[in-house]
Amino acid sequence: MITWIQSGVVVDPVRCVQEELDLIIERGKIKQILPWGEFGEKSPQVRIINASGRLVVPGLIDMHVHLREPGHEYKETIASGAKAGAKGGFTALACMPNTEPSNDCRSVTEFILEQARRAGFARIYPVAAITKGQKGEMLTEFGDLRKAGAVAVSDDGFSVVNSEVMRRALEYARYHGLMVISHSEDRNLSNGGVMHEGVVSTRIGLKGIPAASEEIIVFREISLSTLTGCPVHIAHVSTAGSVELIRRAKEKGIPVTAETAPHYFSLDHSKVVGYDTNAKMNPPLRTPEDVEAIKKGLSEGVIDAIATDHAPHSPLEKELEFDKAAFGIIGLETALPLTLKLVQSGVLDLPEAIGKLSLNPAKILGVQGGRLETGASADLALIDPEYEYELREEDILSRSRNSPWIGETLKGRNELTMVEGKIVWEKDA
Repeated sequence: MITWIQSGVVVDPVRCVQEELDLIIERGKIKQILPWGEFGEKSPQVRIINASGRLVVPGLIDMHVHLREPGHEYKETIASGAKAGAKGGFTALACMPNTEPSNDCRSVTEFILEQARRAGFARIYPVAAITKGQKGEMLTEFGDLRKAGAVAVSDDGFSVVNSEVMRRALEYARYHGLMVISHSEDRNLSNGGVMHEGVVSTRIGLKGIPAASEEIIVFREISLSTLTGCPVHIAHVSTAGSVELIRRAKEKGIPVTAETAPHYFSLDHSKVVGYDTNAKMNPPLRTPEDVEAIKKGLSEGVIDAIATDHAPHSPLEKELEFDKAAFGIIGLETALPLTLKLVQSGVLDLPEAIGKLSLNPAKILGVQGGRLETGASADLALIDPEYEYELREEDILSRSRNSPWIGETLKGRNELTMVEGKIVWEKDA
């Protein structure tokens, strides 16, 4: 059957344009891209999707999620996370290795891919561990993990403390065609901290995590990339100092890329006042000055991608005293409206914003996606950028509800998600 997506505004992050176009999809691929109304075939074999007033964008790619399976399925499963992602407009998710057992061997990688195949809502790209058990000591078998289907390696949730181990990881990963994703945290500085170290932490009596905890490791990763010539990707950038370090590295031609998450350009550490554990994350929410630096880094291209760091937790881990609660929030169903807010405020234009959610993650991970062009896989989303709604707990598809935006009014909603020409999620369906 042919699918005709008609009368939409197609957002192209490759050419940085948005145009009034129709998409003709057949056998899972984009067969034609035409000006509005030029496709004249109408028959029972043509399914028409009216995209009037909607944005047609490449399927979003979240390069940093925690799907919790195997080991913590009560928080999230691959199926529930993929479904939540599809609702949010994501057609692909790269899942971090801090599961139980951790994704440090072929069998776990293959299990993840099999569960993803059964779920069917989105493409799942496993990110394997850098070190066995994520203990920072012995490298995993990168070649074997790559053959099993891993697209990158990271000890996310933990920093690789030993610089020699990290150096070898970069060299080994480059040989096997894997991106190294750095969780940048000096745990000797952050140990015991639960929020950003500053005036707010002092005022409300919580132990802080200094910005230097992140920045020291960012500097180290850049230095190791310089030494080895191997690319490195910095995860969840949260401080002005990190943005400046990455800026200088890029100016020197050092192969470093970076991501941030919506909470780091939407919230600051004042959100912790009141001890709401949904404001507890790692790295923590920083100062208003850091928030502005993150926005500037995005607008200037210093920060390449926006990823959710989707970290589901049940009430067992979140409804506790602040210093005992788990770090992390969910983000798959709120990333799109929060990113569109950057467009509404003039920080990014629309193709730039969509590029940071699709094209750039695909480039960094070396996977398909981020493009709407003839012959490409029909992975896409239809977005109503003007729709306003209140985020309610009962509307969330993730198994967990740990979001600081519950009860808030958001603007911009995904209405349909398609993977290889197949509708995997549709509003009200």
